Amino acid sequence: MENITAEELKSRLEKGEKLNLIDVREEWEYEEKNIGARLIPLNSLPQQLSELDGLQDEEVIVHCKSGRRSANAQKFLQQQGFKHVRNLEGGIEGYLK
Repeated sequence: MENITAEELKSRLEKGEKLNLIDVREEWEYEEKNIGARLIPLNSLPQQLSELDGLQDEEVIVHCKSGRRSANAQKFLQQQGFKHVRNLEGGIEGYLK
């Protein structure tokens, strides 16, 4: 499983790259602080999977607070046929340091 570092993600966002960035935290966490990702809470991911149709062959970056929930999201998406799912190392906490 390939992950992405906070430094790499920051660099790519600063360059204005269009990324498939998914935040799997809860809505209240997202409202407190977010980095512009699409919010799909981990427990809603199976029901909202159709929102990601067409991204199976594209890079998808998932993140949560610390990286644990997004690791579960990464495994789930890979089981659903997503080929390039990357987890943000250290989650949003690591990103905002």
